Amino acid sequence: MTTEASNHIKYLLATKAIDFANDQFKIILMATGFTFNKDTHALYADVSGSELASGNGYTTKGETLAGVSVSEDDTDDRAEITWNNETWTASGGAIGPTPGAIIIDETAANDPVVGYIDFGGEQTQADGGTCTISNIEVRIS
Repeated sequence: MTTEASNHIKYLLATKAIDFANDQFKIILMATGFTFNKDTHALYADVSGSELASGNGYTTKGETLAGVSVSEDDTDDRAEITWNNETWTASGGAIGPTPGAIIIDETAANDPVVGYIDFGGEQTQADGGTCTISNIEVRIS
């Protein structure tokens, strides 16, 4: 998995409009064919039309993330924001296919996109199985 921060999140950090310690973040799954654009995918409204539809254990606007941690990586010259793993259980059918997930800040105005996690190809969770995204991270350099 690769991650990429949106350009808009860098602006929001510089203007103190986002607070990783206190804001509520969500993770949403994207539908087949979605391609992240760090320049134009700034807000939830920019990506909501490409979100996976509700059903089979997935609900539109995703799941709330917990356990945020922000660290400084001086070796790789970046900040790293991580959250606990997130899980969905497929029920009544498969979840997906999905090429990746978007993290949004639901507390900040207009639900800005923090970043994108690229799964490296379409992923589908069969009915009855558990879909887990581990090591959720966005890097800002």
